[in-house]
Order: sequence, then C-alpha cells, then structure tokens
Amino acid sequence: MSKPKIQPLGENVLVEPAKSDAKTASGIVLPDTSEEKPQEGTIIAIGDDKKIRAKPGQKVIYSKYSGNEIKVEEKEYLLVKNEDILAIVR
Repeated sequence: MSKPKIQPLGENVLVEPAKSDAKTASGIVLPDTSEEKPQEGTIIAIGDDKKIRAKPGQKVIYSKYSGNEIKVEEKEYLLVKNEDILAIVR
C-alpha cells in the first residue's frame, strides 16, 4: 500500500474504501452503477486536529453519504470528516 501525496487538514481523514464484490454468488457480474458503495475502509492519513482518535492503518466504518471522492494516481479515496467516522473495526 503506497501512501498518496495528500495530507488532510484539520478534522479530515483520508480513507481508502473497501472493495465490494462485483459478482453475485451465482456468478452474475454487476456493473458499478448497481453496487451500493461500501461504508468501510482503511485510514491512509489523518489531519492535524487533536480530536481525531483513529490512526492510519485502522479499518473504520463511516457514514453512508459522507465525504468527498478524490482520485490520486489512478486510485480512488474518500476525504471524510472526523465526525463522520462511526466506529473502528477490530
């Protein structure tokens, strides 16, 4: 996992969303538009605010419609506010 050249500011957190399966159990391939976006991902980088409790490398669950999608070096990330992180997955 290479670290992107992005440093979130303030209460923002950079998350790499988890990949969802593109096939059903019976083998039907689903297009990207029919898939529901994942609500789980891995933290890549955090802002400089002291309120952020999650650390890079942790898996988290975040609010369904939160964050801004960004693409860096052909990889998609989500820039999420700290308040939209709901839980840390252990």
